Amino acid sequence: MRSSPTVRGRRGWAEFGITAAPRPNRRRYTSRVRRFALSALCVLALPAMLLPSCQTVRSDPAMATRQYPYWLKQVETLPVQVLTEGETMVIVNATTRSFDNVDVWLNERYVQHVDRIAPGENKRLAMASFWDIRGEGPNPGGLFRYYQPTPIRLVQIQTSDPAAPLIGLQAVLTEVETR
Repeated sequence: MRSSPTVRGRRGWAEFGITAAPRPNRRRYTSRVRRFALSALCVLALPAMLLPSCQTVRSDPAMATRQYPYWLKQVETLPVQVLTEGETMVIVNATTRSFDNVDVWLNERYVQHVDRIAPGENKRLAMASFWDIRGEGPNPGGLFRYYQPTPIRLVQIQTSDPAAPLIGLQAVLTEVETR
């Protein structure tokens, strides 16, 4: 059984008749490869770092509102339909009830104050007029949008009485929201 020789650099292999060819400036070659790899990494990483900056949140701290009233329960759901049409939300009040001085809550987060929703009225509310506690708003739809519109999942009305329970509305999903 032969024991394997210990490698002590180039001189150790010369004992067995193996001579290593001189390497032509290996240090310069590896520094060029490293420089190329680093520059390629920078070229690829820069757009990847800038990509999340394109996903902005519609925000205006001056428009911050109050918190959603989680402590209030929803006691009823009325046959009032809520649809999305481009950049607006349409409330179709098919009941005989009118709602005066109410806050419309969207997805338990965004709120907009409405003076009156009359019986049989189709009330149009701009999605850009809804705000949350941090001053952020939902993403409105429309033709020139940069991001997916916020889907309308839950719409509730809060009356002017702070202790009154919430009233639920029926959100109708459109084709855009079901994708």
